[in-house]
Amino acid sequence: MPYAGAEAKLFACSQSLELARKIADNYGVPLGQVENQRFADGEFRPSFKESIRGKRVFIIGSTFAPTDNLMEMLLMIDAAKRASAQYINAVIPYFGWARQDRKDEPRVPIGAKLVASMLETAGASRVVTMDLHADAIQGFFEIPVDHLYSSSFFIPYIESLNLDNLVIASPDMGGAKRAHAYAKYLKADVVISYKQRLRANEVSYMEIIGDVKDKNVVLVDDLVDTAGTLVKAAKMMMEKGARSVRAVITHAVLSGQAKQRIQDSPLTELVVTDSIPHKTLPDKIKVLTCAPLFADVMHNIHSHQSISKKFIM
Repeated sequence: MPYAGAEAKLFACSQSLELARKIADNYGVPLGQVENQRFADGEFRPSFKESIRGKRVFIIGSTFAPTDNLMEMLLMIDAAKRASAQYINAVIPYFGWARQDRKDEPRVPIGAKLVASMLETAGASRVVTMDLHADAIQGFFEIPVDHLYSSSFFIPYIESLNLDNLVIASPDMGGAKRAHAYAKYLKADVVISYKQRLRANEVSYMEIIGDVKDKNVVLVDDLVDTAGTLVKAAKMMMEKGARSVRAVITHAVLSGQAKQRIQDSPLTELVVTDSIPHKTLPDKIKVLTCAPLFADVMHNIHSHQSISKKFIM
């Protein structure tokens, strides 16, 4: 049902232009015009090239590294506020800095809280994001946060595989809740990988909790960075008699040698979303677009309708 209030305008941050075009196509409107002026010292200044006064603005951009991507989102929100947009919705498919969600050692920042505060200060009215590293990050905001789940399209994909002896697995203890939610919906057993780290991105010890012998294992997680944990878990499960191991992971950060590790691994496939763009990906990585999910939710936000039916977990 169309909403008779403020007109909706969709704009893209430069790092997420391809995904934003897909979202706009699904939404049914063209992307608005943005110009990004860059100065000789590396500083940049985005500007809207059409009026947004009194409009509901959706600014689409993931905040993956480098920090320019977060800064561009903040500057566009600020520009929209100063251009008298009525509502400013920050659509952030991948919410960067989310792994810094608590003080896990002395004298460290809580980066996710800082980013939340910056988005609010810049002028965001609402945040729409997907598969936060920790659900509690929603509580860092004093504005509405629509936290979407990739399970709404990952679960139908898993069902389409028609795997017998299916087991859902988490590559670490932190993902146990997510694995249990998938398993409950798919009526499958759960396996958890217990790991210890020497330091960030380096696993010192791992053990599999649960039976994977003669099972088709699907690992689920929110992001894959260096792929060290993922590949180690897949190898251990195959060594313990798994029939196959594949993974569905929302955000493909894929730092360093991650792509080659995945291609050389015993994984049958890795299924990810397009929340983070990549120019090339190895054959084992399959991409499912999250654009229809975001477009549908944005439609409902604009028309003040419920979005609860968009969730599976």
